[in-house]
Amino acid sequence: MKNPDEQKRKYGFLYRNSLTLVFMFLALVFLLGQAFTGMQEHNRDMREAGQPAVGLWQYLHTGHFIQATFENWESEFLQMGIFVVFTIFLYQQGSSESKPPGEKTEVDREPQPSPDAPWPVRKGGIVLALYKHSLSIALFLLFAFSWAAHLWGSWKDHAQQRAAEKSDPGTLWQYLGSSRFWFESLQNWQSEFLSVACLIFLSIYLRQKGSPQSKPVDMPYDETE
Repeated sequence: MKNPDEQKRKYGFLYRNSLTLVFMFLALVFLLGQAFTGMQEHNRDMREAGQPAVGLWQYLHTGHFIQATFENWESEFLQMGIFVVFTIFLYQQGSSESKPPGEKTEVDREPQPSPDAPWPVRKGGIVLALYKHSLSIALFLLFAFSWAAHLWGSWKDHAQQRAAEKSDPGTLWQYLGSSRFWFESLQNWQSEFLSVACLIFLSIYLRQKGSPQSKPVDMPYDETE
């Protein structure tokens, strides 16, 4: 295993963190694009309802923007959280996304304290117990936050529409049981799980040279890394 300090000396910060930085940059670019196009769509609806248009800063506080943003975030974090947990005990022979069926791998071993180990491993006890599951805990907390923000934004947008119609929007608790809210959630959830299933299955037979998400090009179909 290469020494992390040696890698830091050899490669700059941007090179070592390029995958995260590029994806965060893309997320920001598309979020800005969503905000500008969403504002135009929202203002079109507002004008049709005889309401004044809003600027970008105002739009970012509308239920229309909040609902659309967190509706997608929640499905992503739910999908990743469940995927992380299910890959502990579920298998797909031949897939690069699965552990070999019936075999223990490096990720299954119990952590051993060492000078280079993360602080929670050296601390032990309840800190280590939580750290051992910290990835799935973080993803499910992000899902819970996004789900709550989606609910709030969707209800806020619903209330604004009802106000324009001069009708009662009901309470947030009542809206939680509405078909609109669950339609918004479930249409995204199903697409996320479909995409994961496709990745798991297609990685058995298809390859992408150089990607850690793929098996080596010459590896047999039924062999699992």
